[in-house]
Amino acid sequence: MIHIEQQWEENVRTVQGQYLHRKADQPFVREKRGDKLVVRAMPVKSDGLGITGICDVVEFIRDDRGVEISGAEGKYIAYPVEYKRGKPKKDDADILQLTAQALCLEDMLLCEIDTGYMFYNEIKRRVEVALTSEMKEKVRSVVREMQDYYRRRYTPKVKAGPHCKSCSLQSICLPELMTKRSVKSYIEGKIRE
Repeated sequence: MIHIEQQWEENVRTVQGQYLHRKADQPFVREKRGDKLVVRAMPVKSDGLGITGICDVVEFIRDDRGVEISGAEGKYIAYPVEYKRGKPKKDDADILQLTAQALCLEDMLLCEIDTGYMFYNEIKRRVEVALTSEMKEKVRSVVREMQDYYRRRYTPKVKAGPHCKSCSLQSICLPELMTKRSVKSYIEGKIRE
């Protein structure tokens, strides 16, 4: 709905998320801590996948097995770090987002990234995430599907569930209508009356 229909609405969770990101979202800020270079709000893209985004944080750890980084001495391994206001999800949405960031970094830096991190504000902890080839292939598949929707200007039907209660787009999407009868059925019923 955000990208195809240009619909957006704030709620308490989106505002809390913006507050959490206030430090991470400082573009072009580089912070050096020993052998670690921290870059915040780093724009990323993958020409191969046709996607762009912004990593909350990318940590570059000095390592001879890494790649050269413009403006820094030595070689570094990149680790994307995503900040979330809540806690780890039961589904793989967060991991897919982090994996997409890693794929963009791989295209930009010509390297392999097999580890990233999620920082969950609710549990105040950073979680290491293995960025597997299976997750990378799932991201590629989802990206192809989403690009097909975008090309066709098609918004897929919502898969209503408990997650809808906390979504900022609930009043626009109206997921409760998905459990009601179809418009066709409604009109046919009214005609019969």
